Amino acid sequence: MSRNPSWPEAAPGSGDSGHGSLASSDAPWGIGYWHRLRNWLQRPRSPRTLVLCLGVYLALACNWPLFGELMNIGGGQRSEYLPNLLLMGLLVACGNVALLSLFAWSRWMKPLWMAVVLIAAVSQHYVATYGVVMDPSMLANATQTDMNEVRDLLNWRLLLNVLLVATLPAVVIWHARFSRQSFFAQLWRNVLLFVAAAAVAAGGVLAMNRDFAPLMRNHTKLRYMTNPLAPIYSATTVGARALFSHKRQLIPVSGGAALGASYAAQARPPLFVVVVGETARADHFGLNGYQRDTTRDLAARNVLSWRKVQSCGTSTLASVPCMFSPLGKAGFESANDDYENLTDVLQAAGLAVFWLDNQPGGCKGVCDRIPHASAFAGLDPVTKDALCPSGDECLDEVMLRGLDARIEALSPERRQRGVVLLMHQMGSHGPAYYLRSSRSSKRFMPECRVNVLSDCSHDELINAFDNTIVYTDQFLGKTIDWLKARSDHYDTAMLYVGDHGESLGEFGLFLHGMPYSVAPEAQKHVPWVMWFSDGMRSRDKLSLGCVQGGLDKPLTHDNLYHTVLGTMDVQSPSYKASLDALADCRGKG
Repeated sequence: MSRNPSWPEAAPGSGDSGHGSLASSDAPWGIGYWHRLRNWLQRPRSPRTLVLCLGVYLALACNWPLFGELMNIGGGQRSEYLPNLLLMGLLVACGNVALLSLFAWSRWMKPLWMAVVLIAAVSQHYVATYGVVMDPSMLANATQTDMNEVRDLLNWRLLLNVLLVATLPAVVIWHARFSRQSFFAQLWRNVLLFVAAAAVAAGGVLAMNRDFAPLMRNHTKLRYMTNPLAPIYSATTVGARALFSHKRQLIPVSGGAALGASYAAQARPPLFVVVVGETARADHFGLNGYQRDTTRDLAARNVLSWRKVQSCGTSTLASVPCMFSPLGKAGFESANDDYENLTDVLQAAGLAVFWLDNQPGGCKGVCDRIPHASAFAGLDPVTKDALCPSGDECLDEVMLRGLDARIEALSPERRQRGVVLLMHQMGSHGPAYYLRSSRSSKRFMPECRVNVLSDCSHDELINAFDNTIVYTDQFLGKTIDWLKARSDHYDTAMLYVGDHGESLGEFGLFLHGMPYSVAPEAQKHVPWVMWFSDGMRSRDKLSLGCVQGGLDKPLTHDNLYHTVLGTMDVQSPSYKASLDALADCRGKG
C-alpha cells in the first residue's frame, strides 16, 4: 500500500500508534499542542525554579487590592503611585519567593504549594469584596466563625475568583517533575535562593526608603494587604499564641461585692435587662439624628440615647469580653491573665444573673460562670416556623419567647433580691443583612438580597442595613413593653449597647474587623440606649432632666461595667463612680 504523500512523516522514534502519535501534527487541533505543553511541563526541573515562578505569579495575580490601594493613596497620579507600586510588587514577590524557598524540596511539597495558592486566592476574594485586611485579629475572628456565618460568606463569586487564580498554578504544580539532588545540594541552593530574595528586597527598600518608610508608617493597613504573606503571617501568629502562650489564670475581682442600701426595704426587686447589640451603627439610629426614621418604637417610649459612644473593638471577639471587663480597654488588651467580669460581680453580690444568646458566636467567655442558654435551644415548632425562617437561625424576638419560664427557673432566693438578664442579639450581622429583619420591618426597599455586597447598589445596601436597625428598634420596643408588663412585681430598666459598628462601602470597606488604629469611625461608633420605669427611677433617685442634659457626653465601652453596677446598686471595690454614666444624676430625682 502506498503512503498518501499529503500525510506527514512520523517523527523519529514516535512510533505509529500509542500516546506518542498524539503529539504529532496529525492529532486533532489543540490536543497536540496540549501534549507538547504537558511534555514541556514534565521536564525535570529544580524545585527552586517552580517556587521562583510561583512567588512572582502570586505577587502579580493575588495583590490587585493592594495595588489599587496604592493607586488611591497616590491620588491617581502615575508619578505618585507608580514607584511605590513597583517597589511593593517587588517586595511581595521577594517575600513570596523567600517563604516558598523554605519548602523547595521535592514533589512531596506539592500539597503545601497548592495550599499557599488557595490561601492567596481566598484572601484576595475577601479583601477585594469586603475591604477587610488579613491581620491577626481578623484571623482570630475567623477561628470563632460558626457554620451560619460561613454560609453567609460563601457564594459563586468566591468559587469563580478562586478558580481564576488557582487553575493555572494547579496545572503546573500537578505536572511538575523534579531532578534528583542530594539533601545538602538542595539545602545550600534553598538557602542561597532565600538570601538572594531577601537581598533584592532589602536593596529595593534602601533605594526608596525616603518615600517608602513614611508610606508604610502612615498607611499601616498596607502591610496586611500583602498576599499571601499577610494571611500566612497572621494565621501563624494566632496559632503560636494559642500553642505557646502561658496558661492564663482567672483573677478574681468579685471579692467584696454586696448589695447596697436600696435593697434593705425594697418593695419590689429590680429587673434589669442588658441587651448586647450586634453590628449596629449609631449614626443610623433616628434617635441620634439620622435622616431616616429607623427608631420609631424607641422614640415613642421616651428612651435616653447617648450619641457619642466608642466601642472597645471592631469585632465581637474583641468587644464583648472587653466591655464586660473591669479593666477598661487599655487594661484588658494588655492583661496576661483572665479576670472575672461584670456577670461574676453581679452574681457574687447575690443577684440572679442569666445570659441568653441569639448570637451563634456565643458569649466569648463572658457567661461561662453564670446560668446561660441559647435562645434557639428547645423551641417549639410553632415558634421556629414564625421566627426562624432559615431553620438554624432565629430573629431576635425569639429571646422574648418563654422568658418568664427561664427567669422562674433561676434561684428563688436570688430572684427575690433582683434579676439581671443579659440578651445577646443577632442584630445587624452581615453580609446577609436581609436575613436579619422581619417582613414587617422591611421599611426601605428595594434591599440588597445577596451576600456579595459590591453586587448591590449603595442604596440597596443601605436599605438592607437600615431594615435591620428598624427590626432592632421593634425588638427593643417589645422588650420595654415586656418589662412594663412586669412592673407590678419588679422595678424595671433596660440598657442597650452595640458591640461594634459596620462599614457599608465607605472608602471601599465592607463589614467590620479592621485593626482599631486604622478602622473608620463607622466601625467604632456604637449606640447606647437606656429606659427606666418609674419604680427604677425612684429607686435610683435618678433625675431624667440631668441625664438628658448629658446625652452628648462622650462614653466608651469602659463605662458599661460601672454604669450597670451603679444602676443595680451593687457595691464593689472595682466600681469607679467616675466611669458610671449616671453617677452625677443619682440622688437628684
